[in-house]
Amino acid sequence: MSQTAELPREFPRFEVNAYVDYTGNEVLLYHRVQNISLGGICIQSNGVEDVGTLVDLVINFPDLHASISARGEVVWVNRAPPMDMGIRYVELDNDRKETLRKYISMVRRA
Repeated sequence: MSQTAELPREFPRFEVNAYVDYTGNEVLLYHRVQNISLGGICIQSNGVEDVGTLVDLVINFPDLHASISARGEVVWVNRAPPMDMGIRYVELDNDRKETLRKYISMVRRA
């Protein structure tokens, strides 16, 4: 096995109908969520942050009529179009995890 082979993800990702507001170096509202998992989120945004930046997220799930707030760390950035970034949750309590699980379960069945 090659050392550069990609390891399997701990949590599967799901494309969703959701949006996020986040605060990093600036406040950015209503950005498209490309995909989401129990471990993190991929956001499409013209205002990508630097890797290592801590961001505060409010993830809105219109199909569930719910939202959660979470803290995350930017773990990768794509500065070329479509300009997006991957964020790993660093603080997500059990109530927020349960809302996220409920949403992912709903998306999985659709």
